[in-house]
Amino acid sequence: MTFIDRPVQLSDPPGQPPPRRPWRRWQIILIVVGAFFLSGTLGAGGLLWYYAQDLPDLSQLQNYQPSLVTQVYSSDKRLIGQFFIERRILTPLAQIPEHLRRAVIAVEDVRFFEHPGLDYIGILRAAWTNVRRGGKVEGASTITQQLARSLFLSSERTFDRKVRELVVAYKMELVSSKEQILETYLNQIYFGQGAYGVAAAAQSYFGKDLSALTVAEAAFLAGLPKSPNHFSPFKNYARAKKRQEHVLARMEEAGFITAEQREEALAEPLSFRRPGSEQTAPYFVEYVRQLLIAKYGETMVYKGGLQIMTTLNLDMQRAAEAAFRAGLKDIDKRQGWRGPLRRVDPSSLAPGTLPVVTTDQPLAVGDEREAVVTKAGKDLFLVQVGNVTAKLLFDDMAWAKRRVTGPDVVKDAVVTANLKQVLKPGDVIEVSVKKIEKEQIFVQLDQTPLVEGGLIAIEPDQGAIRAMIGGYDFNRSEYNRAVQAHRQPGSAFKPIIYATAVNQGMSPASVVLDAPVVYEQVEEEKTWRPENYGKRFHGMVSLRDALAQSHNLATVRLLDKVGIKSVVDFSRQIGITSPLAADLS
Repeated sequence: MTFIDRPVQLSDPPGQPPPRRPWRRWQIILIVVGAFFLSGTLGAGGLLWYYAQDLPDLSQLQNYQPSLVTQVYSSDKRLIGQFFIERRILTPLAQIPEHLRRAVIAVEDVRFFEHPGLDYIGILRAAWTNVRRGGKVEGASTITQQLARSLFLSSERTFDRKVRELVVAYKMELVSSKEQILETYLNQIYFGQGAYGVAAAAQSYFGKDLSALTVAEAAFLAGLPKSPNHFSPFKNYARAKKRQEHVLARMEEAGFITAEQREEALAEPLSFRRPGSEQTAPYFVEYVRQLLIAKYGETMVYKGGLQIMTTLNLDMQRAAEAAFRAGLKDIDKRQGWRGPLRRVDPSSLAPGTLPVVTTDQPLAVGDEREAVVTKAGKDLFLVQVGNVTAKLLFDDMAWAKRRVTGPDVVKDAVVTANLKQVLKPGDVIEVSVKKIEKEQIFVQLDQTPLVEGGLIAIEPDQGAIRAMIGGYDFNRSEYNRAVQAHRQPGSAFKPIIYATAVNQGMSPASVVLDAPVVYEQVEEEKTWRPENYGKRFHGMVSLRDALAQSHNLATVRLLDKVGIKSVVDFSRQIGITSPLAADLS
């Protein structure tokens, strides 16, 4: 009996091995591919599992409580100051204009409402664009990824951080709606100039509420988060304008605006709020800040988003500031001209190369600027203010005939008869715009005063502070001379002495001698001879007239009569807590 291992096929050629089955080849290929796929999946899954172990708690996304701005308002509810660590004004999505939302989506993440937090199509498109242009010119981070990075992660450029960002973004999309993510993003992201969120950005750059933004302004703001410093209009206006054009083009591509709307927006001039121009009543605002911190603590003041209503009257404050600055300047000019700020080579006076502080803002009456003297005329000097030539008439610099060459304004004063000798081409000076007539700009010679002062205006029946000024320039000195400086009260203390006398039984008709008197100071071996202003004496005068005319000698005699201790005690009764020396002065 013969046994065989397999059936013999009649078609098998004698002596040849059996043929290999085709399905076996594909089976092997599928097994290999499956193994690679499985290992890749397991590897990716393991990688994601590894990075997901140490992720931040996303519950704070549902209870978003960012650092908010505390806002200070005048008595008529006008904003005068803000306190913040991050300058942010929390704004619901419904109050953010649609054209601003669309501008941000168009330039940052046009498929925001379509992807699950990761835009695979966007990644491929960005990769292809970067390959074509030979460098990184386009990113692929979605709005969700940017928010994940801002809220929960750092900005370091590492593979580890990028993977965590992808995982966090995906999980954020699972726990929050697209609207919640967009609202948080628009309130969280940094726009430069210390502004976080769209509301603070609108105030910083345009001095506007969100509702007043135009499409052109919205497109400008939307272009900032990519690189606020790089696209700042105050550093490079041309670059900022080009970025705005890019945003408007992306809005048109996305169908958010028409070609006509894009052209209109491009043609619209942008008027920016100069950095620092929002500083209003700085001494008063700083005074309020100190009071708030003492009562509520720094955390609440800088992060709590408080709304502070004050008694300051903004119109009165501005009038007080104008009068105060003019007064100090008048006092300083009476002392004399201290000379130019510095000198430059007259050959460097070509427009655009002037070594002075300039600005892109057009000149307006009252503006104070630096200027360079370029030419002397018969009765005027020509000066260069930025890129504009202005006229400085001799009549508008007549006060500079008196020149102060040293620290003593009396001994070091020199009077010059010829005003042509006061200035020379190349002198850098301070000027203020006096008037603008028929495109001719006239300026007057100015000088920053050295003298300081303070002013406070109070409504007595309410105790309300209506205006407060602590010095000529808050940026030069933050010392508030209105509330921090200690000074002798002088004649302002006299009514308390007379009130003490009336309290002891004297009447306004009682008389006191106004005549010379000498007091011997035995311990110090000195004598004190008080005097009246003008060195005139009035004999016997009533208390009413002595107080009204502020006679020093009559007041000293009255103080000696009623007693120093009595005046000090009466002062304490009416609320004076300052130290009071127990002597006749």
